[in-house]
Amino acid sequence: MSEHIVKSFHDQLEALSTAIVQMGGLCEAQVAAAIDAIVRRDTPLAEQTIALDNRIDQFEQQIETQVVRLLALRQPLALDLRETLAALKISADLERIGDLAKNVAKRTLVVSREAPDNHLTQALARMGRQALTQVKNVLDAYAKRDANSAITVWKRDGEIYELYNSLFRELLTYMMEDPRKIGPSTHLLFIAKNFERIGDHATNIAETVHYMATGAKMGEQRPKSDITSTTSMVPDDKH
Repeated sequence: MSEHIVKSFHDQLEALSTAIVQMGGLCEAQVAAAIDAIVRRDTPLAEQTIALDNRIDQFEQQIETQVVRLLALRQPLALDLRETLAALKISADLERIGDLAKNVAKRTLVVSREAPDNHLTQALARMGRQALTQVKNVLDAYAKRDANSAITVWKRDGEIYELYNSLFRELLTYMMEDPRKIGPSTHLLFIAKNFERIGDHATNIAETVHYMATGAKMGEQRPKSDITSTTSMVPDDKH
């Protein structure tokens, strides 16, 4: 393979990596804006957050096109192949993070009219910031091709679940004590679930980064502790 072809291939891989970093930066900004919109009950900011999702979708399409072209024309092997396929997987997770941030903003448009209790809003914000930290850290791990940093992100997945479980219990009690709060509290639960899912996608990316850097998959189960699947939100019809 000539030096010119090698340099061209390297440039294409670099362009793919740059697109992932740029897409990740947009996702970080979108999640941060969604959190701020909740805390400030800022309807215009929520609407801007929703609109940002189109740019993230465009990045995913661009990255998919780049990956297909690389696979078809360069037929990469070993690390180069892992780099190429990792970009495709990571862009899909980032697109879902963007969707989830958009969903948070949409719920915020409704919740802002209901004026939820401030301590509930702050609890949501804490959970959102934890998810945002996971996204930032895993993108740093990707940029540095750092498998150890990816493992650190992966191990912290359980922290978001703990926050989610705590908020779930609090909101459930809140609704049982005052049925008038069921509507707005349900929106808050959906927002919390969206933040929890953002954390999941950050963990997906951590697994991809680890495989990309080492060629080995993580063998352990994720440190999750979600109790909500065994907790009913529906009152017993007998009561």
